Amino acid sequence: MVSAEMVKSKGKNGKGTHAAKSVLREDCFRIMNEDNTVDLKRDPKLDKNLMLRMYRNMALTRAYDERGMMLQRQGRIGFYVPSFGQEAIQTGTAASLEKQDWAFPTYREPGLFIYRGASIYHMLCNLWGNSADVCKGRQMPVHYSFSDLRLFSISSPIATQCMQAVGAAMAAKIQKKKEVAITYCGDGGTSENDFHSALTFAGAMKAPTVLIVTNNQYAISVPFSKQTGCKKIVDKAVGYGMPGIAVDGNDILAVYQATKDAVDRAREGEGPSLIECVTLRMGPHSSSDDPTRYRDEKLFEAWKKRDPILRFREYLTGKKLWDKGKEEALQQELKDLIAKAIDKAEPEPPPTLDDLFNDVYAEMTPQLKRQREALLKEGELRGKFENTSEAFPL
Repeated sequence: MVSAEMVKSKGKNGKGTHAAKSVLREDCFRIMNEDNTVDLKRDPKLDKNLMLRMYRNMALTRAYDERGMMLQRQGRIGFYVPSFGQEAIQTGTAASLEKQDWAFPTYREPGLFIYRGASIYHMLCNLWGNSADVCKGRQMPVHYSFSDLRLFSISSPIATQCMQAVGAAMAAKIQKKKEVAITYCGDGGTSENDFHSALTFAGAMKAPTVLIVTNNQYAISVPFSKQTGCKKIVDKAVGYGMPGIAVDGNDILAVYQATKDAVDRAREGEGPSLIECVTLRMGPHSSSDDPTRYRDEKLFEAWKKRDPILRFREYLTGKKLWDKGKEEALQQELKDLIAKAIDKAEPEPPPTLDDLFNDVYAEMTPQLKRQREALLKEGELRGKFENTSEAFPL
């Protein structure tokens, strides 16, 4: 596991130092400096194709979030949860995993789903809850589920996924499989019983689990200062008998390296790790939220300058891997990709009445059969039921 000590800033030649003041906590592991140069000794020197894939994933995540919010504002969907400013955490952690690993995310990790191969079309269908939705409208919007990609179904109650991840990790350990379970929660989630139960069990049983806490400094409108008496979430790791590290959540190189070390450690049977990714939520908690009513605007402006996508773009540009022309071409590609997916997803009809009863039991119970027959008969009398999925109440 990399050390959590502060990484000194280096100049472009790796020799000089910079005194640029940072809004980031000093204990956070970082590779990128405030001027977006890097510490050459800590640069992971990732493969070119991997870095370009990571950048594209970050850009696609941002574009998807922007369209999701726009669709809600236009009244075409009822609800959306954006992840502006947290793209490095989603992509950097996803890139450290292997195909056989399990992921237990929150509702603010669309980039994890995209990186693992989830279809933008099917993710959009979830927002409408239509017949092409994998969950057939049974889940809330932004609550994706792709079991074939080992992406566990998202739950609204926060931190429940932490216990589920530890359970999956223990199952893999018992079966002697080289599988790791990664899970995510926010700073607010660390106040939940499930978070503490998960870490207690993981630490005691040495479960091959990596717990990512995205400290974006607000749990809806509750600031981190009122969430816990602990100054740093990473300090909680000691009490559960596992290593922990605080990372600059807007530095994708640092996020990747810290997560990769933790994943490798878990895979080799050395137990769980806690990673605190320090960032700031740059958008609203959801499409129903107005962050300007409670957010510290000076803090917001300071973090805005640390946009993880812009920082990584500068890094790639410095390595001659990116330029203005490639950026324009990528943005047009992503715009077209999402537009085509929307054109295909939006007209899909709502789920059928049968879908209420399918996939509930392997074999339908007598009670369900009677209820199904009664509802289908009512449907025939009515002609049709009103589709209210666009009027989601949150």
